[in-house]
Amino acid sequence: MAMALSSSSASPHFPFDRRLLEISTVAMGFGLGFLTRPIRKKPNLRNEVIACALNSPSVFHYPKQPNKRPRITEDDASKCRHRPPRWNLLQKGASMAFDILEQALLNYDNLNLPKNFDPHVQIAGNYAPVPEQSVSHSLPVTGAIPDCINGVYLRNGANPLFDPLGGHHLFDGDGMIHAVTIGGGCASYACRFTETERLVQERSIGRPIFPKTIGELHGHSGIARLLLFYARGLFGLIDHRHGTGVANAGLVYFNGRLLAMSEEDLPYHVRITPSGDLVTAGRYNFEGHLDSPMVAHPKIDPDSGELFALSYNFTHKPYLTHFRFSPDGKMSPKIEIPVEIPTMMHDFAITENFVVIPDQQVVFNLRKMINGGSPVMYDEKKTPRFGFLPKNATDSSNLIWVDSPADTFCFHLWNAWEETESNEVVVIGSCMTPPDSIFNGQDEDLKAILTEIRFNLVTGDSARRPIVSKSEEVNLEVGMVNQSLVGRKTRYAYLAITEPWPKACGFAKVDLWSGEIKKYIYGDQRYGGEPYFLGREVYSDCEREDDGFIMVLVHDEKKWRSELQIVNAIDLKLEASVELPTRVPYGFHGTFVHASHLPHQA
Repeated sequence: MAMALSSSSASPHFPFDRRLLEISTVAMGFGLGFLTRPIRKKPNLRNEVIACALNSPSVFHYPKQPNKRPRITEDDASKCRHRPPRWNLLQKGASMAFDILEQALLNYDNLNLPKNFDPHVQIAGNYAPVPEQSVSHSLPVTGAIPDCINGVYLRNGANPLFDPLGGHHLFDGDGMIHAVTIGGGCASYACRFTETERLVQERSIGRPIFPKTIGELHGHSGIARLLLFYARGLFGLIDHRHGTGVANAGLVYFNGRLLAMSEEDLPYHVRITPSGDLVTAGRYNFEGHLDSPMVAHPKIDPDSGELFALSYNFTHKPYLTHFRFSPDGKMSPKIEIPVEIPTMMHDFAITENFVVIPDQQVVFNLRKMINGGSPVMYDEKKTPRFGFLPKNATDSSNLIWVDSPADTFCFHLWNAWEETESNEVVVIGSCMTPPDSIFNGQDEDLKAILTEIRFNLVTGDSARRPIVSKSEEVNLEVGMVNQSLVGRKTRYAYLAITEPWPKACGFAKVDLWSGEIKKYIYGDQRYGGEPYFLGREVYSDCEREDDGFIMVLVHDEKKWRSELQIVNAIDLKLEASVELPTRVPYGFHGTFVHASHLPHQA
């Protein structure tokens, strides 16, 4: 990957004109103009050691109030510092001016950070970052790894390279992939940062400099940060033309490529080496066809092998587009989905014949940001609805919208299928209330209820019902169904029991037809993440939907150790646990790449 900040940025022929001066002046003026409260004197962060993720901070449980994390040692921090880029005199002067403005913003922002933006809360305990690890082989195994598991289990997550200087949300961290390679009953482990354009530039500069999408871009200071960011770009101090994403959320293996994704950028192609290590190949645009971000949860149709995706934009129309890729990676023309308000859309679903598009009540509103609030908000006046677009559509003329019942905001959708005899599409998701809980930090009253929502595409009627009985109700978020049945009627879902939120004390196997729930609990002060269902590669004559294994990373907060657990999906009995050589922070989503696919990577 080419470094965006190269020696060419120090050229004496730097293109400076009046427009650059005007924009940078506006940025500085706007940023300082709203500081109506006196700036309290704080330690000069520029004179401190800039810390990075080179060891594990202290053991904290996820707190209700901020806690002070210890500084990472000078020796470790020094390993992360690189020589500063070679800038000309004009650039050096601009950099100093921008740093002064940034310090003023930090002094202002850090006065009273709410817990959902306070880094001492958001990345405390086992949410704190860890260093990269090269491959460790022959890991200790308790029990026996099933012979049919042969490949690499990978899980993505947020792992900030540097200690945040200002506001930080859990979702803001740099992407790190944890990989457990399994074969012949043995296991190895490695974890690596996904080398995004953002991470490469910040590592070169030696500190965080790109705005944090959730933790910093709110209110007047968020606008000032954006202006400051683009002003730095105009002076050649950073390069924002090749993406600003962190690639920390989704993972998908498609057309010979492992893709790491977050919805504000293109995917990143990561290669799995023969030894089980990970190497970032670069930002991937599907051979030049994709020119817009892609949501972090694309769907692969198990029959056609096509990959379906969405892209949303919150600054200008089209706010939402749909596209798909053939199994060999060829992209279809984009289809504009007509929505009047930019909607926060983390996930969607497919059926045999439709792409299921949620247009719900958590929206982007930049006017709120201008008025001092957050650009992500719950719009109670908006009517939630779902769109049903034929998979083979070439435009949106056959898109069917059906209004959804109240309280059906789903951050994730687990599956959807058609019931042709009743003209209905069934959507399975975890309905979250309050809908913007993830962003506003009100976790005490949060509920994530596994729900069936039915849409009649002929009459336009819809209805919802909780799948699990009230007496058995628990928060269920992050999980999956058998991926060979995506878009088809499924009986079982495997979902994390997110209690106490946002931790997962175990996972549940839920019968979507009867509502029966079976729980697998990790134990005292042990928490995990997304349960990944891996079906057997070779099925018996009596094939079962739940014939496979649950793979999940579990952390023991008393012993401060992490392991990969492999659980039989039929009876929820532990088959094996793999002791990992390092702590694995709680993270997001994963995938599994079979050993037979590894030699054919692009």
